[in-house]
Amino acid sequence: MAQFSMGRTETYKWQDAVNLILAIWLFISPWVLGFYPGGMIASGAAAWNAWIFGIVIGVFAVAALIKARPWEEWITLLSGAWVFISPFVLVFYAGNIPAMWNSLIVGAVVFILSIWDLNTQPATASR
Repeated sequence: MAQFSMGRTETYKWQDAVNLILAIWLFISPWVLGFYPGGMIASGAAAWNAWIFGIVIGVFAVAALIKARPWEEWITLLSGAWVFISPFVLVFYAGNIPAMWNSLIVGAVVFILSIWDLNTQPATASR
């Protein structure tokens, strides 16, 4: 299994690093894709959803990189699920194709990586 060590006794999984990168992308995506308030296809609520869950996923990805615990992965998994279903649940994505696809792709990848990480965590990770 692809794992890397950061000079500590803990072992870190690449899934957490990828989730951190996805969290950073999710946070900056409203500006990059132009769906921030005042952007070309403004959607303030979609932008706030990306900003809030970008922070949540990022915080728990960093926490998992420091010391992996199953509850951190569960929060990341649930956050990824929300990001994925939010275009279907919330009406503010209507007509905002970049925000919708961004949420679907990022949410699905975060969700899948979190499941993968939960299934490969050693039994000692919960301590």
